[in-house]
Amino acid sequence: MGVTDALARVAVRRAHVLVVQTPEHWLTRVVVERHVLARSWRLAMSPADADVLVVCGAPGRELARVVTHLWDQMPGPRSRVQVDGPEVVVPALDTAESELLDSARQRIDSRDRPHARSPKHGSVDEPPTNHAMEEGGHGHRDSGPQAHHSGADAGPPADMGSTDHGGSDHGGMDHGGMDHGGMDHGGMEMAPAGIPLAQGGEDRDGLELDVLHLELGPVLAYWPAGLILTCALQGDVIVEAEARLVDADPSSTPGHPGPPDPLRQAARRCDNVRNLLALAGSTDAASRVRHIRDSLLTDRDADRAAAELDRLRRSVRRSWLLRWSLRRLRFLTDRDLARHRLPAHLRGDTHDRLLTMLDRAAHSLAATAAEPDACGRHTTAVDGIADVVRGLDLATARLVVASLDLDALTVQGEVNRV
Repeated sequence: MGVTDALARVAVRRAHVLVVQTPEHWLTRVVVERHVLARSWRLAMSPADADVLVVCGAPGRELARVVTHLWDQMPGPRSRVQVDGPEVVVPALDTAESELLDSARQRIDSRDRPHARSPKHGSVDEPPTNHAMEEGGHGHRDSGPQAHHSGADAGPPADMGSTDHGGSDHGGMDHGGMDHGGMDHGGMEMAPAGIPLAQGGEDRDGLELDVLHLELGPVLAYWPAGLILTCALQGDVIVEAEARLVDADPSSTPGHPGPPDPLRQAARRCDNVRNLLALAGSTDAASRVRHIRDSLLTDRDADRAAAELDRLRRSVRRSWLLRWSLRRLRFLTDRDLARHRLPAHLRGDTHDRLLTMLDRAAHSLAATAAEPDACGRHTTAVDGIADVVRGLDLATARLVVASLDLDALTVQGEVNRV
């Protein structure tokens, strides 16, 4: 075993995994996270930090393009696996580990990556010609000795004696030949490397500020799977927002699942609580609620999970840091809830909604067949999410979206609520 193989084995012990979830594969994603952490691996927050890309479920056309883009951004050595169900998570992660340790495979992958190929035009010593600049309106560039620029004669210089600089008299300098009519900048690239430049726009104070358009989702840490929020930003404030679902098919009809499993519903609510706590920076509480979520899905011991959840609820209620961080963030009144078509239990600010999420998770654990409403579902129009985040900065918007306690996304522009 050479030095390269030895270093690879050491590095793979702390591999970072980026998880992409399709909306209907929530349970698969949870099982992936549990086994990733059980291997002492880490969950990556971005493709630049990832060694393994795990796709939970079969992505649609739009999400598949996003996955390909993420894969192109990942550094090597890297591995990509698709997991179609909880039962194949362990073999898929074993495959990813084997691919990371396969030095020959990684060398081939590095050689075949698009950025590693030879440039189509020119080389390192001869940079490629910018055809957008050359042909986009600056006229034809003659490589001969008599190069012209839209009527500007680049031939032998005129007699400089006719130019009298003593009295700053430029009468002899004829600018008539400097015709810039052909300098059409329409061909100039206004989105270098695919990154759009900010455009001007008036803010609420009547001042003109830069407006940048940005998409949140569908792949984002602690974000509802499949949700895309297109934002217009002035500074870091969202002035306009539009929400939609990835790979949504308006012609399809939503399904009507049977009565949900109370323990699984409680696990879903714990998962949503984990997302909000993690975004708020309460990593210890987020880790505790994640353990409760996993125990509900594996041990299925409702009494033990209820006791741990009750201790967590008391801890969160006593936390002055969480109260200070989340208090007064997007307070929703009864009128706001009616206008945005949100359920009544979301009344209050983000801290109130966090406590309500914990209460509802505990209520799901206490649900029985005689209490069907305890784990019932609600639906929320996606447009309501966009309305709620307008006027917020990006960080606050992510906290508010996490506090809406969203479940899986449906295909008709509605979000199930656990």
